[in-house]
Amino acid sequence: MVTGSRIDRAYSNVHKAEVKLLKLVPEDEGELKWAGTVVLAQARQHLGPNDPRLVALEDRLKNNGQEMGPDLKELAVVTLLAAHEAEEVERAQARSFRNVLLAAVIATSIVAALFIVWNFKGNSTISAFLCFSPPAGQVCPTGRDASRIDALLVEGFGAGAAALASSLAIRKIQGTNTPYSIPAMLILLRLPVGALSALFGIVLINGRVVPGLSNLDSTAQIAAWAVIFGIAQESVTRMVDTQGNKVLGKMRGPERGFESDENS
Repeated sequence: MVTGSRIDRAYSNVHKAEVKLLKLVPEDEGELKWAGTVVLAQARQHLGPNDPRLVALEDRLKNNGQEMGPDLKELAVVTLLAAHEAEEVERAQARSFRNVLLAAVIATSIVAALFIVWNFKGNSTISAFLCFSPPAGQVCPTGRDASRIDALLVEGFGAGAAALASSLAIRKIQGTNTPYSIPAMLILLRLPVGALSALFGIVLINGRVVPGLSNLDSTAQIAAWAVIFGIAQESVTRMVDTQGNKVLGKMRGPERGFESDENS
């Protein structure tokens, strides 16, 4: 249920059944006559335009008025089997990418949670990296003094900002008819990444790594920069979105229509 392997096995079994049904179609019935067009439609969805099996089936059906005779049955079976294999490869790639996203969401969420627990159990250990010392006195995310919830506050602002940015990014994320929920994983990944971006961003400012910034003067400034870094995670997750769209673009289905030869 987590990896999606059962779904792929179910599709594989359905495909095997379709191939066997085609083999069992009686040669003297009219059902065989139009089976070639069905096979041709599926083959065009998943095989390249220059695939020799597809080309041969197209030519033979064209010369026979789009009707399939007993002499074309074996070629149709081979072509349908190849189309199903190509479709299963497409689905396997989508499932693998979804599983990588799921692992990334879990890993980043655990890391973000560990920093919060570390700060809470370690008597504000992380707060030493989140508090600043301007001329007016020490400033921390929750006030003048270090607190056990400093990391929680910073990561909360970062995750909230990432959630806001993800709501705007939804308009660019494609939906999918696959059962693997890649778009949903792309949105979920932004939350822990935004939390960690905010936390590490404040640490970088405190370490005087960010040019022009050495001290923050108020808790409001710390919160504001946490929001900025939370939104800035888009620069990283946008690249993941691009890869996700490429994976989804390889998934072919009847509703997508047929690509022309020059676009295939």
